[in-house]
Amino acid sequence: MPDRIERLQVVRIDSGIAMRRAHGSGEIARRVGRVIVRILTADGIEGLGEAAPWAPFGNTADTTAAAIDGALRAVLEGADVTRIAALADAMDYALMGHPEAKAAVEMALWDIAGRRAGLPVHALLGGAVRETIPLSFSIADPDFAADLDRARAMVAEGIGIFKVKTGFLTHADDLDRLAALRETCPAADIRADYNQGLAPEEALRFCRDLDALELGFIEQPVRRGQERVLAMIAAALDTPVMADESVYSAREMLDCAQAGWADCVSIKLMKTGGILRAREADAVAAAAGMPTYGGTLWEGGIALAAAAHLIAAAPNIRLGCEFYMPRYVFARDVTAEPFPYEGGAVRVPNEPGLGVALDEDALEADLVASRG
Repeated sequence: MPDRIERLQVVRIDSGIAMRRAHGSGEIARRVGRVIVRILTADGIEGLGEAAPWAPFGNTADTTAAAIDGALRAVLEGADVTRIAALADAMDYALMGHPEAKAAVEMALWDIAGRRAGLPVHALLGGAVRETIPLSFSIADPDFAADLDRARAMVAEGIGIFKVKTGFLTHADDLDRLAALRETCPAADIRADYNQGLAPEEALRFCRDLDALELGFIEQPVRRGQERVLAMIAAALDTPVMADESVYSAREMLDCAQAGWADCVSIKLMKTGGILRAREADAVAAAAGMPTYGGTLWEGGIALAAAAHLIAAAPNIRLGCEFYMPRYVFARDVTAEPFPYEGGAVRVPNEPGLGVALDEDALEADLVASRG
């Protein structure tokens, strides 16, 4: 008999952060909203999922929790938990958009599948091609001196990739910050991320100045919807240009490849709507010869474990990941064990399912509301 979803619990939490974070599309100073999903099967297996939306990408924790508790609950209650692809399609049919909500539900279903099989999720996705993922830390504290101190300490830990958030200060400030980081960490792979922060009329000129700095890539200099400008920048620069906000889906990945918007693309579960859709998008990128990168919004250990399993089984997602939030930004996470890092990299979990468990006390401490 197929197993059924007996209970769907939607837990809305607020997580404190240990430092301010500034980006081209906004700043967060104190807390971020997240949604934890708990799916319990009739035979007693619990799967965990997490959504970490950010308003510049389209949703908030409140709208995400409402989407799961409303339209998606109607699809899921009593459903066969083994039919992950069918449920992903059903969620898309029942509700337009809300990829963060769908990603949280889908990762809980993968967690159940792995726990039932006694296998890590990456084994269900075809098996691991890598056991560790190089970690990138984003330089985004308005107190840049504090970030330089962090970078020095992180280099000593083995971290060799840093992404500087640009576009929220002046162009001269951005150049100074990149130069200072290069002087502080001369062997590091340094990248820049504008988070859509440049006006189209100035973007190419500013990015040309960065072209001489030998950066790993320049990410999303202009807004979603300005892909003509993005393509012009990509064609003009020697430095690779990465698309992020411009590419959510496999369909947009195809547009990116065909029109030359970028040289590489950031893959995020919170953009695509889950592991299945992320694999579809990455397959298009791989076919077009565009490497991809493990991006994030504000995820903690549950969602990042799901993303680590995805990257472990995806040869084309080879530009590293930015899964640093649980260790370096959150005041605390809600997982029972710390997110696994070693030697400047993320260690891919090998326990059954996602390989994570909840810290019930931490969950209760951050609780805003719970349904189901």
